[in-house]
Amino acid sequence: MSAMLDENKILAFAVYELRLLLAGHLGSEAATDPAVRAAAHLAYALHNQALAVLEGKRFSASEAEAAIAAVDRLCGENFAQRLSTAVGRAA
Repeated sequence: MSAMLDENKILAFAVYELRLLLAGHLGSEAATDPAVRAAAHLAYALHNQALAVLEGKRFSASEAEAAIAAVDRLCGENFAQRLSTAVGRAA
C-alpha cells in the first residue's frame, strides 16, 4: 500500500462511491426497498466527510454524528446507536 493510500482513504472512497451508486434511491418518495433507501441516505449524509478524508483534510465528528442522527429520523433507523455500540466494542 502506498504512503498516500491508507485504510481511511480506502473506506472514504468506498463511502463516496456508494453515495454515487445509490443516488437514485434518495428522497422520502423513493419507491425502493427501505434498506436501500436508508443506505443511500447514510452514504449521502457522509459523502462530504469522505471527500475530506480523500483530500487529506479533517472533518467535524460531531457534525458527522448529527448527520447520522438525521438519517435515523428520516428513515426510522438506529445507525447512531449502532455506531455508539460499535465504537464501544472497538475501545
